[in-house]
Amino acid sequence: MKKDAILVNIARGPVVDEGALVEALRSGHPRAAGLDVYENEPDVHPGLRELPNAVLTPHIGSATEATRRKMAHVAVEGVLAVLDGRRPPNLVNAVEGLSSR
Repeated sequence: MKKDAILVNIARGPVVDEGALVEALRSGHPRAAGLDVYENEPDVHPGLRELPNAVLTPHIGSATEATRRKMAHVAVEGVLAVLDGRRPPNLVNAVEGLSSR
């Protein structure tokens, strides 16, 4: 990474090797990192906690009023679809017997 780069991980913890990130941040490449997810949640690599160029949040990146409202809306849509005998819009594991109408 470029020396002035800032690494941000809000996706999934295992995307970033935290041990390697600690070493990279100590060397100044990248300049900083911001993490909201961790490789072995809920544990955070101890080296990250010591670094002044690492901003760590406790997996709360989605904790805004607007986002939580949308999450509730999506959940309700799924429940209503199932109660109506329809396949929920964000189905992860298919269940036999639900129509796709």
